Amino acid sequence: MLEDKDIQKLKEVFATKEDLERFVTKGDLDKAKRELLQEIFVTKEDLEVFREEVRKSFSDLHTAIDAYAKKVDTFAQEMIMLAHKVDRHEKWLHQIAQKLGIKFEY
Repeated sequence: MLEDKDIQKLKEVFATKEDLERFVTKGDLDKAKRELLQEIFVTKEDLEVFREEVRKSFSDLHTAIDAYAKKVDTFAQEMIMLAHKVDRHEKWLHQIAQKLGIKFEY
C-alpha cells in the first residue's frame, strides 16, 4: 500500500493543477489561430474596401480619359477647319494667279 511518504514523492514529481495553468490551453491556441488567420487572409471588409478603391480609381481614370478625348476631338475639329481654310486660300491664290497671268505651280 502507499504511504504518506510515497504520496509526497508523487506530488513532487507530477504537475499540480496550479502548475498546469501556466501552460497554453486549447482556447489560447484557438484564439492565436483566429488572430493569425485574420492577419493572413483577406476578410469581406478588406475586399469591400479594395473594391471601393478600385471603383474610385477607375472613375478617376475614366474622367481623365474623357477629358483627353474631348481635347483630341476639339483638336481634330480645328484641324479639319484649318484644312478647309487652307484649301480656300489655295483656291484664291490660283484664281489670283490666273487673273494676273502667272503660272502657279507647286
